[in-house]
Amino acid sequence: MPRNRSQLPLPLPAPSLAADEPPVPVRMVNEWVYCPRLAYLMWVEGEWAETHDTLSGKRAHARADAGGGRLPAPEDIESADDDITRHVRAVTLSSERLGLIARIDLLQHTGGKVTVVEIKRGKRPHVGKGAYQPERTQVALQAMILEDNGYEVADAFIWFAGSRERVRVELDRELRTEALRAASELRLAAMARRRPPPLENSRKCVRCALAGICLPDETGWFTRRDPPRPLNPAADAAMPLHVLTPGSRVGKRGETLVITTPEDEKTEVPLSAVSDVSLYGPVSISTPALNSLFRSRRHVAWFSTGGWFLGLATGEGSRPAQVRAAQFRALFDEKRCLKLARGIVEAKIRNQRTLLRRNWRKRRGTAEKKEALASLKRLYERARHARSRQELLGLEGEAAAIYFRHFERMISPDAGAVPFSFTHRNRRPPTDPVNALLSFAYAILVRTFTSVLLTVGLDPWNGFYHRIRPGRPALSLDMMEPYRPIIADSVVITAINNREITNDDFVFNGPACALKTKGRKAFLATFERRMEQEVTHPVFGYQVSMRRLLEVQMRLLARHLEGEIREYPHYLPR
Repeated sequence: MPRNRSQLPLPLPAPSLAADEPPVPVRMVNEWVYCPRLAYLMWVEGEWAETHDTLSGKRAHARADAGGGRLPAPEDIESADDDITRHVRAVTLSSERLGLIARIDLLQHTGGKVTVVEIKRGKRPHVGKGAYQPERTQVALQAMILEDNGYEVADAFIWFAGSRERVRVELDRELRTEALRAASELRLAAMARRRPPPLENSRKCVRCALAGICLPDETGWFTRRDPPRPLNPAADAAMPLHVLTPGSRVGKRGETLVITTPEDEKTEVPLSAVSDVSLYGPVSISTPALNSLFRSRRHVAWFSTGGWFLGLATGEGSRPAQVRAAQFRALFDEKRCLKLARGIVEAKIRNQRTLLRRNWRKRRGTAEKKEALASLKRLYERARHARSRQELLGLEGEAAAIYFRHFERMISPDAGAVPFSFTHRNRRPPTDPVNALLSFAYAILVRTFTSVLLTVGLDPWNGFYHRIRPGRPALSLDMMEPYRPIIADSVVITAINNREITNDDFVFNGPACALKTKGRKAFLATFERRMEQEVTHPVFGYQVSMRRLLEVQMRLLARHLEGEIREYPHYLPR
């Protein structure tokens, strides 16, 4: 029994944990006091993102996290008959009675008593009581856990590494009561699976590591219509890694991926510079490389030699279950599925019209252009009020016929020594270079959306518009429809018109046409350049890369399915 149990506050009853209920981490209680939504996203939904600030914090904690000893039992500390101060780092303790667990940076024990020291990376704030409430709450709970394990806590401090100052925390009754109340609130929110609302125009969001996941201003826009601040973290420097040379092998050495070709040529890529990996044809990857990629929440995709998307592997990641639960609830609501399907088809036709309007070559028929644009406008307006999925399929098919009938009008007649021709869309297999490029672009886009949907926590295989079939990522196909013209078709037109792809980059095998390895590399470079291109969000007005925009959009879809926002805003460039 702790020697000073009488110091513990009485207003809140001691919580008891259910058999399957994990103890609340004290670190998350700190986050709860700072921002309840942040704590919920991190602890309940397992979300996380690295920024410069979080990496700086890790460096400040490096020595403490390394550990350095074992905390003696309370009776051993009490029986010590010397005045030597001993230090123990990175001590993990829990209390079943309080329902809490903590990792304490530094403990000092001397003369039978223990002193708690919490390490923070920044400078000491010039505020009352020497530190902000979240940090004081964290230290108070650490002290209470120690007391509940039988130790006598002499004092508590916060060490600010930025200014190299130590601030004493007064473990009074008021602080203890507030700390227990915060822990109880976090536990109740987790049990109820009730995500707190985002903060409104708070300065806390500006440098928050999870701002791009939380989307506080974007979520609030649907109720307040306040223009979102540019809170999204800077674009991640990591880029997709595509391995196309047949017979290559991806291995790992330290924190580096090593790609070895059959000719024993080696290419080294830092793991931190890779956002995901795509393997084409007979390319292998080692188990250590897969382990490292999965632990860092990176996806690995496999394609056939011809560029067909075969599948994707991923680690556990966060995968918040409540997002998928909301998705499955919507799947059993026919009216909601139809509403989402209407929006998908309308957005696709509108974006097809936009691409035609922007890229139609002036020498290729002004009257035909006006007629095609007018027809597509009538079709997307009809899609807005379609009464069934079958009607939407008919409208989508009619729009595709108009769009692809005029697709060649967007291709420059001067692109290449032999002009690229296109009469209609064909696949399985594609029979001409333009169709081969379109099929390859759509395969890459399916992989991209499957990866983003998994990152967000949605199930790519259960969609609202495409029929659910084994092995078919229906939701990926749903959500990529509006982006086929804006990303995939746009990349095909750019690659041809800029002569980045020529007729020599294709190989024919009977009626089938496919890209050679050299052509695939050139086309992938064009595709990734498009994904890095900054665009203006038509709803929120800020500029982000296309790659980042896809994640923002899929997170907004998750928020819509969970009921946080009333409508899902499709990306409709002007």
